[in-house]
Parts: sequence; structure tokens; C-alpha cells
Amino acid sequence: MDQRHWTPCNALTVDVEDYFQVLAMAPYVGRDEWDRWPCRVEASTDRLLEICAEQGVHGTFFTLGWVAERYPRVVRRIVAAGHEIASHGYGHERVWEIGPRAFREDLLRAKGLLEDLGGVPVTGYRAPAFSIGPRTPWAREILLETGHTYSSSVYPIRHDHYGSPNAPRGPHRPDGAGGLLEIPPATLRLFGRNLPAGGGGYFRLAPYRASWAALRWINHAEDRPAVFYIHPWELDPGQPRVPGIDYRTRFRHYINLHRTEERLRRLLRELHWDRIDRVFAPEIAGARDWPSGQVVSAQAL
Repeated sequence: MDQRHWTPCNALTVDVEDYFQVLAMAPYVGRDEWDRWPCRVEASTDRLLEICAEQGVHGTFFTLGWVAERYPRVVRRIVAAGHEIASHGYGHERVWEIGPRAFREDLLRAKGLLEDLGGVPVTGYRAPAFSIGPRTPWAREILLETGHTYSSSVYPIRHDHYGSPNAPRGPHRPDGAGGLLEIPPATLRLFGRNLPAGGGGYFRLAPYRASWAALRWINHAEDRPAVFYIHPWELDPGQPRVPGIDYRTRFRHYINLHRTEERLRRLLRELHWDRIDRVFAPEIAGARDWPSGQVVSAQAL
């Protein structure tokens, strides 16, 4: 049975970056070495676009300016296929590490590239490693000043590399009416804490049914859409292996890469998906408030 007819519309999001640009790889692959590594982002993004076309799904592609500059065809194909093109910044640096001035320059550089190549306005942004939070209150104002209307940069979970566990689970304006809209990836509230349910490495690590059940719970028990994210390199099990990386990074990066494509196809088929700017259009316009969330009981899972 096609489950998409029975669920709210979720937001499919893609972080368009290559395998060696993952911030966990930064100690092993310096930014000045990126041009020396074999790039596979063009082919893996094309594969993801093919899967979306086969399933009749549109999504939001948060695209790195560095990638757009070197592979302009990627941006043009994303736009031509009817997806939303959004910004992942230019250099894939954590916002709290580069500071306000460099952040503004990074935003403008990426936005200019994406708009010139795509021929459409870029209004959405996702920070590398979800690096907007309590340490970067200035970032939201800069995003608004540079023409962005929403961000998907705060993940309300606890993680060793990122996360703002006390942040709201749903779309919200931290600075009040007229401020930037923040649209977080999906989480479940369980045992007094937020658990990740929005994709990424968790989608590869956990059994497929766990991810599916979490998203279905959000759709039905909480009566709200979920934000899911994935990277093109997660569909590329043949990517070159980065030598010398620590065990934790190796496990997180390479676990179940060979299963991702099959799982993604199934997820796109069984739930209903669209671009983030359409799924959350009323919230972006300020015409609707996010409903209060419900707490998941252990018995319900």
C-alpha cells in the first residue's frame, strides 16, 4: 500500500557536499587539500536526483558554494528538476568558529553563486554541522540581513559535535515575530530527552523500521510534518576511503553505505515528501504557529 496518501507532507532535505568535506574528516583532510581529492559529488547528486524523479518527489538541496563553483551543472540540474536550491554556506566551516564578519562573507559568496547559477532566489540556509545555537545569537540577524528567510541549522539533540538539546523541536522564531524562522530536523521526545529522527548517520545506523516508525509517529501522533536530511555521499559506497581516521569517525561515516539507496527509495515511496519551502510555507510567511509537541511513550514505539 502507498503510505504517502495517509501521512502529512514531510520535508526532504539534502546537504550537497562531498565525502571529504564532512567536518569529522577535517583533522585528516585539510581544506587546502580538497582540490587534490577525487570529487564524486556530481555523480552522487545526479543519482539522488534520479531517485527523486523516479519516486515523484521534490526536496530542498542545501548546496555548498564550494561545490557550486566547481560543478555549476549540479545547481542547474537541481533547479531544472523542480527542487528548491538553498545555501549550505561556501566553505563548510562551523559558524561559531569563523565569527560574524567571516560568516557574512561566507553567506554572501554562497548565495551569489547559487542565485547566479540557478536563476532563482535563495532564501533558505543550513549551517555546517548545525552550528547555529546559543553561541551564535548574532547569526540570525546576519541571515536576515543577507536575504535569508529561514534556517534549518539547529538540531535539538545532544551530540558530541553539535546540537542544542534545549531548543524547540518545531519551527520557531527565537527572536520573536519578524525574526528568522528556524526549522529543525525531526526529533522524538522520549524518556525526557530528544532523540534524533531526521536522517543522516542515524538513518544508516538504525534499522529502517525505526526511522520509518519515528517519522510516522511525528506525522500521526503529533500531527506535524518532519524534516529529514541526507547527503549525496551516503549513496556512494564506492567512495575513496580516507586513511588514518579514528575508529569512531570511520564507523559513523562508512556504516551501512551500501544500504542507504535502498532505504531511501523505500522511505520516499512510503511517506509523502516535498520541498521545505512548500511544506512550511505558512510558517515561513508567519501565518501559522507550530503546534505544541506530544511526548512519546515507550509503549507507543
